Parts: sequence; structure tokens; C-alpha cells
Amino acid sequence: MAMKRAGVSAISALCSSPNLTRGVHSTAGSKKIVGVFYKANEYAELNPNFVGTVERGLGIRDWLESQGHQYIVTDDKEGPDCELEKHLSDLHVLITTPFHPAYVTAERIKKAKNLQLLLTAGIGSDHIDLKAAAEAGLTVAEVTGSNVVSVAEDELMRILILVRNFLPGYNQVINGDWNVAGIAHRAYDLEGKTVGTVGAGRIGRLLLQRLKPFNCNLLYHDRIKIDPELENQTGAKFEEDLDVMLPKCDIIVLNTPLTEKTRGMLDKERISKLKKGVLIVNNARGALVDTQAVADACASGQIGGYSGDVWFPQPAPKDHPWRYMPNQAMTPHISGTTIDAQLRYAAGTKDMLDRYFKGEEFPVQNYIVKEGVLAPQYQ
Repeated sequence: MAMKRAGVSAISALCSSPNLTRGVHSTAGSKKIVGVFYKANEYAELNPNFVGTVERGLGIRDWLESQGHQYIVTDDKEGPDCELEKHLSDLHVLITTPFHPAYVTAERIKKAKNLQLLLTAGIGSDHIDLKAAAEAGLTVAEVTGSNVVSVAEDELMRILILVRNFLPGYNQVINGDWNVAGIAHRAYDLEGKTVGTVGAGRIGRLLLQRLKPFNCNLLYHDRIKIDPELENQTGAKFEEDLDVMLPKCDIIVLNTPLTEKTRGMLDKERISKLKKGVLIVNNARGALVDTQAVADACASGQIGGYSGDVWFPQPAPKDHPWRYMPNQAMTPHISGTTIDAQLRYAAGTKDMLDRYFKGEEFPVQNYIVKEGVLAPQYQ
């Protein structure tokens, strides 16, 4: 995403505010750390590296408790009587994840009088009210780069699933059917298609590199141009104006952070100006698009296929229109929580906790809010 590409110099420019009372440096003594993750249930014992779950809690319990800290892990995060609410008043660190997001609202931040540090185990901290966190003097950080390969690979998979009309064929097999025409009338080659990524940060750049061998026409839109060497390597062309790029695309991939500026950016009006039958992949954030406008466009054929793993809200309610719209290849939020990614963001979370206990700075690229200032991509 573009959110992962902000320059080190820009992030390091985050400055202090004399009025703030809470920050990254830990005070002495035992800390209460609360982690909110999804449950593995019956799958917990199938893989010892399945660490991003309630059952394994990033694999850091023994380490934390050996140092005298308290570690609470739960998946119960909604409503006034949930487990998370019970611990808000005295926790010092809250670890959340985009895959089972605990929405950290201004109200919750106000209740958490001892809270100093908000860590995202993964990438993407828009489930946190970043403005409220900044005003409260909290530090917000995430494990930058931990799952960018995972997400880029997943995006490529989804592009191919849509282009080749894979799901109807799969469904025929499991339903005992055989109708080649029912698949082939909407199946195409990826070669020669125009693919545009909205955002060319770490994930967007990896996607462009992975698309290069398919001989596509590659376009990208971002606030900053990518390195000229990478442009030459991939053949990707910069499009300064998003509304000029989008109608050119056979396939659109969203790789931009969710901010107030980007929320709902793909709305009914923009969708109406796209190529009829355009394919869209969104592994960034569900709220980047107008939910009902996407569902309506899939039903009318204006959108030929929509695939992604992000919804709004999450988990998606059973009556969410994307569950039932035609030509969709949606999944739960899984692209960035492969076992490999879990090991990386677990290690990154442990590293930042260790630095927090020692009063040391985090890797500069991990900061989302530091000393009252938001990272540039969220400003």
C-alpha cells in the first residue's frame, strides 16, 4: 500500500508536543498488555506456527510473564460488556490486528487512562481513531512490511481468478455439473490487459513486479512516483490523475490506505465511468468503496467481477450485500495472515514490546502516531 512507502525522513520528522502526557517510553514496573485476535478453535493444534490467534497469542505469553507482565488475550471486542471493555481502565498496551479488528474509538481511548501504546500486529491501523490517539499523546505503531508479500501474492491470485472466470468452473465441479460454455463465455487471458493499481507502496510495487511477466499494460496512481529504476523494470506508467487512469483499466487493484480522503473513493459516479465489465480487486480496505454501489454494479454488469478480503464492517454481517452479489470472489480477511506473515508480525510485535520496556525507539517506519503527530500517509 501507499501507506507503507512514506519516506523515512518524513516519518522521522514527527515531532514532540509539550502538552502530551502519554507516549512510547514505558514507566517502571509490571505492565498490563491486552491482545485481541481471532480464535483458531479446532484448527489451533493443526499447525504449531499458527501464532496469530487467541490460543497462541503471538507466542509471547511466556516471555511477557517471565518479566512480570500481565497478558490478557481475547477475541471478545464488541459491545459494552465485552472482555476488552473490562480491561480498558487499567491496560498499558493494546495489541490489535486488522483481521479481527478491535475498533479503538475516541470513547475507548478516553476510558483507557493508563494506555500508552497501541500496536497493530500486521499492517493497517485504520481501526484506531488516529486523531484521538494523537490528541491523547499515545503511540501507535504497526509491523511495517510484515505481510506485504502475502497480500501482493493474494492480489495476483484474485486477478487470475476473475480474469479466467474460475469460480463458476469450480462450482460446477462440486455441484456435479459440466458446462464449458458457462465458463468460457467470460474467460480471458491476462496478457495484454491494462491493469491499474491505486497506490504503489510496498504492496503495490510488489504486485507490479509480479505482473510484469504476464505482459500487461501496467499503470499506477499515487501521491509520489515510484523509483525510476522500478518503473523501467516493470514498464509501469505513472498516472497523476486518478480519474484519467481508472477508465483506461480492464482491471483495477486498490492498494491505498483508508483515510478521510480515500473513504468511499470508488463511488457510484466513479464506477459509472469505468469500462463496462471492469474487474476490481480490493485487499486494502472495504470502506474505500461504496458498498451498495459495488453490489449494484456487479448486478448490472458494469463491474464484471469483484474480489477481495476486506469488508466494512468486519466481520461482515450475514446480510452484507457482497455475500450475495453476482460475479464476486470474496473471502474473509485472510490475505495478510498466512502462517509466514503471522510469524513475521509476531516477531515484529515482540521486538517493539521489548523496545517499549527498555525505553528505546521503534524502527522509524513502524510509527503511525508518534508524540501527537500522524504519519504523512494519514495526514
